[in-house]
Amino acid sequence: MSTGSEAQAHGQPAHGATAHLLPARRPRDPRLDFFRGAGMFIILIAHVPWNGWAQWIPARFGFSDATEIFVFCSGMASAIAFGGVFDRAGWLVGAARVLYRVWQIYWAHICLTLLLITVLVVIDARTGDDAYLRALNLHHLFADPKAGLVGLFTLTYVPNYFDILPMYLGILALLPAMMIAERAGPLWPIALSVAIWLVAGLRLAELPADPWTDRTWYFNPFAWQLIFFLGFGFQRGWLPVPAFDRRLLALALAVVVLTVPFAWHRLHFYVPELRPMNEALFLVIDKTHLGILRVVHFLALAYLAMLAAGEGGRRLAALGRLSTISQLVGRQALPVFMTGIILAQLLGVFLDIAGRDLLTYAIANLAGFAVLIATAAIAEWFKNPPWARRAPAPPRVAAPASAGHPAPNAPAAPTAPARG
Repeated sequence: MSTGSEAQAHGQPAHGATAHLLPARRPRDPRLDFFRGAGMFIILIAHVPWNGWAQWIPARFGFSDATEIFVFCSGMASAIAFGGVFDRAGWLVGAARVLYRVWQIYWAHICLTLLLITVLVVIDARTGDDAYLRALNLHHLFADPKAGLVGLFTLTYVPNYFDILPMYLGILALLPAMMIAERAGPLWPIALSVAIWLVAGLRLAELPADPWTDRTWYFNPFAWQLIFFLGFGFQRGWLPVPAFDRRLLALALAVVVLTVPFAWHRLHFYVPELRPMNEALFLVIDKTHLGILRVVHFLALAYLAMLAAGEGGRRLAALGRLSTISQLVGRQALPVFMTGIILAQLLGVFLDIAGRDLLTYAIANLAGFAVLIATAAIAEWFKNPPWARRAPAPPRVAAPASAGHPAPNAPAAPTAPARG
């Protein structure tokens, strides 16, 4: 058994410090970062107004889309970031940690909204109308600024296009309650999540989206928390991660393939009979309240993606730089998302000016990807900047030994003279 000094010599604390150790940080799961990064690229494509590339994102061929990827992966990341705090420090500290994150997301949303409003005001001033403000339902703010500002800061005014961060902070606010439910057993939080989702599906938990109409939040957080806590539950161990099973694989493939005719709107131009069938499915594919078929479709895709990535994400390495870049973007999801929201509108303005054809679509989207990657790289650099890195300690050099006397390990401190 090592002594305290030996432990310190090997970079370990002495026995008296053991109780203050934090558990070793778990290595990041490359699958989580990879798919969250892929979701960021898809969200950018989807948010550029009238983007031709948006006709080929996964949402056009299925009921779920990149929003489910973002929310599910955020749930998994939250289990890693917050779950350990609840375990180590108790419920009160864990709840405070979540509240602090909610506070950060709230101000990120407010700053993002005000910044984009300012950008669009400048653009509309150049064009001589308020078309861009109206496109995002922002003109009400200038027609009635008192009600608009109060609504903006109280989240009772959530303009079009600004719904994801409010939804996310609403979901995070439920996390402390789920951690209380966990004390009764691992399935209790899932049962509570399903119950809240059912209440939202019955339209009993609507949130007002502006003070002038009866419009509600486009993403109801009481519905979307189901996807979040499924991801949280798989990462936390509330739910077992399904292993490879040929029958489950066949079922997942069937769900994904059979969904395409009902979800692919371009096909409806050639087979118009599919359109009324799609409309009849509205309640079960409703995006605002997370219809059940969206959940089923996403879980099928997630299972296929998990198998494709391989155990621990080992197959992602075959993608080379693509995998590295996607993981980089996924690690910095919040700054990348906020940049993408502003960037998408600017790219839409570029397309309005340059025209929409194959070349301009490629320029806009590829330039957008480059900006997202640069944003992630800069954010990662600032999280570990050079000025925060400690230089390695210089090696200790022993003093030369006198003849017949061993060299001391360290110079002795001078002794005080004896009192006379």
